[in-house]
Amino acid sequence: MNALVPVLASFACMFIGYRFYSKYLATRVFMLDDDNVTPAVAMQDGVDYVPTRKSVVFSHHFASIAGLSPIVGPAIAVIWGWLPAVIWLVIGAVLMGTVHDFAALVVSIRNKGRSIGDICEQLIGKRARILFLLIIFIALALAMGSFTAIVANLLQESAANFQSYPGASLPAFALIGVAMVFGVMMRKGTLGLRSVSILGIIITFGLIWLGTVFPLPLSKTQLIYILLAYSLMASILPVWLLLQPRDYINTLSLYIGLGLLYLCVFTFRPEINAPAINTSAENLPGMFPLLFVTIACGAVSGFHSVVSSGTTAKQLAKESDARAVGYGGMIAECCLGLIAVIACCAGVSQQDWLAHYSEWGRGGLYGGISIFVTGGANFITELGIPFEAAATFVALLIVSFALTTLDTGTRLLRYNVEELGATFHLPGFQNRFVSSSVAIITVWYFATSAFGQTLWILFGTVNQLLAGLGLLAATIYLLRQGRNYWVTAAPMIFMLIVTLTAMSLNIKKYIADGSTDLIVVGGIIMALAIGLIVEGLVFYFRWNGAEAMPDNVEKKPAA
Repeated sequence: MNALVPVLASFACMFIGYRFYSKYLATRVFMLDDDNVTPAVAMQDGVDYVPTRKSVVFSHHFASIAGLSPIVGPAIAVIWGWLPAVIWLVIGAVLMGTVHDFAALVVSIRNKGRSIGDICEQLIGKRARILFLLIIFIALALAMGSFTAIVANLLQESAANFQSYPGASLPAFALIGVAMVFGVMMRKGTLGLRSVSILGIIITFGLIWLGTVFPLPLSKTQLIYILLAYSLMASILPVWLLLQPRDYINTLSLYIGLGLLYLCVFTFRPEINAPAINTSAENLPGMFPLLFVTIACGAVSGFHSVVSSGTTAKQLAKESDARAVGYGGMIAECCLGLIAVIACCAGVSQQDWLAHYSEWGRGGLYGGISIFVTGGANFITELGIPFEAAATFVALLIVSFALTTLDTGTRLLRYNVEELGATFHLPGFQNRFVSSSVAIITVWYFATSAFGQTLWILFGTVNQLLAGLGLLAATIYLLRQGRNYWVTAAPMIFMLIVTLTAMSLNIKKYIADGSTDLIVVGGIIMALAIGLIVEGLVFYFRWNGAEAMPDNVEKKPAA
């Protein structure tokens, strides 16, 4: 089949979702009102609460949520065939993932930019808050550990069993310094957004060329500690100095990368060389529930609720921006997941596809990424760009967005540690240097583990479980507001069924394999999730309609 057919069908579904469903959510369910003063304006402090124009917030939010997941997940999941991956990506995103992200963002801006876990105390009760915060802690540590390990493997000088891309090291790390310079200049007003856009693109492509000429000879261990040091720095510095300018520059690169890849699909209309549905791979597990937790962020992601309510809600200048940032950001991520499927299934030959996907787990995480890089680079070479430069560019996209997820994720983990410290009366944890250090140590533990693809499946399961619990919090919010709570309750029920089934299967496998660490982590997560679900059910069946919860917002003064 021509790759353009599923792309056009998917675009049509996403357009309809944004045009009509997001409008319904914004105007009829969450009732966005620009007369409400957002936390970024009411609590402006120049460090975390910074009112920012919509385009910059969108870039930061999109770069933070995009990361590796919508590439790695689909690159693994197409082993079941391209059709199930595309269907779940689109349906999951339009009806579930977008609703989840949008709801978390709105609930947070209506509650002084507090995290979704922190708000749970007001929504459900104190025990629910503690359970949610603990689940977020484990989910973030797993995610950041996975991303750190993957980036270190991709950038190392050489790898025995898969293709690494050391040429992407120089541009990835040099852009950190460039972003900080831009952040200072924008803060002082000496550089405008248009100048940053033009200079950012020029410098990025110049650094890509330099990277191909001067690849950095770094080992995996060295890279892990460099990445941890960067994450620690990004967690502490003001958002305007590093997170916002870096995410904005990286998002420009992603826009260009996505544009080039989709341009090739529309112009050259490559044939899909993978089967629509595949059941012949060796040791292939059942499609349900693993397809859903493997694709993870491209369709639905609990991590997004932490981003929405952690950093994005503290930057939104007006409520109406939440529709484009929350719902629209997830639509953009679905586009990234979709092109990952197309690159892996139409960018390589049928022989190469069958060889790579002949066995479940073949090549692990890094093999899936290599297929995406190869497929994407093959697309771009059709435009006359040399393969080596194209591959370096695609690898840089992956690495850059892993870094933006790392810096935002570590900052969110810092917030989470501070909230847990306040809960358990640990005053030292309110210091951002202490809380950031605790966050980095937990990330280091998972980054240096030897779990491989098992760690990704565990992260995907926890991430999807967190999405179900985020939808649970949003459902309780809408219930207490007297609004249509089924827009979040229906996807919540589906996600909880999928993820609890997946977690049960995971734990059963860990027991069979004798993986003590995974048994402990998986068991703790399962127990916390069940506890939070029980708390939600108890509240639901006890609720009599009298416990309405007014929004905690200020109104703009009358003109």
